[in-house]
Amino acid sequence: MIKKEITVGPKVVIPRAMRKALKIGPGSKVLFKLEDGKIILQKPSFDAVAVFKKIAKQIDYNEKTDTHQYEEELKARNP
Repeated sequence: MIKKEITVGPKVVIPRAMRKALKIGPGSKVLFKLEDGKIILQKPSFDAVAVFKKIAKQIDYNEKTDTHQYEEELKARNP
């Protein structure tokens, strides 16, 4: 069995009904499998760890923060 995961872009054509059913859009990942002479298209399982790693890489840990900002935000949200 051959497997290949790709990101959907302008060169990947998937019929609209299938895109809607799988909730696939530009930038979505899809998995193609070749099995017994058939091509199977799947939406890969959700990987929460990968999402959190991506978010963590975007955080600037050297950014100076105001220690009182959190308290002010809480007060503003709960008058």
